[in-house]
This record gives sequence, C-alpha cells and structure tokens, in this order.
Amino acid sequence: MSDALERAAREAVEAADNTQMVQQIAAILAAQQLLAQQQPQAPACQHQQRPGRSAGEWLGIGAAVCVGGVGLALASIAIAVGAMTVAILALVLRSIWHDVQRKGRR
Repeated sequence: MSDALERAAREAVEAADNTQMVQQIAAILAAQQLLAQQQPQAPACQHQQRPGRSAGEWLGIGAAVCVGGVGLALASIAIAVGAMTVAILALVLRSIWHDVQRKGRR
C-alpha cells in the first residue's frame, strides 16, 4: 500500500505542477491581450490615394498630346504663311505706291 500511496503523492505533485503551468500560461495570454489592447492604433491615412492610371488612360493621354502637337504645328505654319503673305502684300503695295507717286510728278 505504501507503493500506491507514493504513486498517488507523485501524481498529486505532477497535477499541482500542471495546474501551476496552466495558470502561468493563462496569465501570459491575458498579459498579451492587455498589451495588444494598450498599443496605440496606427492613425488611419486621411489622404485618399488614387489608383494608378490604366493603360487605356495613358493611351488616351498620349493620343491627345499627339493631336495637340500636330494642331500646334499646323497653327504655326498657318501663322508663318499669313505673315509672309502680309509681307509680300506690303512690298507690292509699296511698289504700286511708288509707281503712282512717279506718274503723278510728271
């Protein structure tokens, strides 16, 4: 019977050790939960970021730039042709004016 008594005593000691271990684990988990609750939350980003442009948008922007560039080039050519026309007209009118002035003096 003393063997049974010794065995029961050992099991009681082991059970007590296991109970202490379970209590320690429970305390550690509770402490971790408290720490997680106490940590400040990262502030929410107040700037809303727009998603990046899609390929279709970039193609549209590129096409608009190309059309605008061609339009600007044509407008520059039209202004140059108009300026040359005005210059030639001024020279022709000046020549006619000189001819009229010479005929009037005779």
